Amino acid sequence: MSRLMNRVRNLHDLFVRIASNLKSPFLVLIRVYWGWQFAQTGWGKLHNLPHVIDFFTSLGLPAPGPTAVFISVFEFVGGILLALGLLSRITALGIVIDMTVAYITADREALATVFSTDPSKFAAADPFIFWAVGLVVLIFGPGKFALDTLLTGKRRDDRDKTAF
Repeated sequence: MSRLMNRVRNLHDLFVRIASNLKSPFLVLIRVYWGWQFAQTGWGKLHNLPHVIDFFTSLGLPAPGPTAVFISVFEFVGGILLALGLLSRITALGIVIDMTVAYITADREALATVFSTDPSKFAAADPFIFWAVGLVVLIFGPGKFALDTLLTGKRRDDRDKTAF
């Protein structure tokens, strides 16, 4: 029995190692694809500001003009930063806040279903995927293949050199 348990434990450890090694490639794919999509969303808003302002006005948002410009620029620049993996967690926090406000202001009915017995309306709402991607990057970071990691690694190397 002990032999069987050792075999199961070894297989489990192998599985965990393989799954852990997939984290960074998965994060880079998520960041690049959805960062690009977020940037395109912002770019579209920047090129249709009158429509965005009208929509924000219809939602009763304060200062719809400046708010539309801010959100459009944030989504465009934030999408690029997310794709590059630069300032990833700060950008991800901004995305989570942006999409939470989108739920509250534009899709309150879907937001109300998040803790219901049928949360499918919440998951099908427009803000959901960006909100979920923002949470993933906020919690897990950008992964190894990101400018954040490259810059952080260089700073660690510099600190190590000055320590001796």
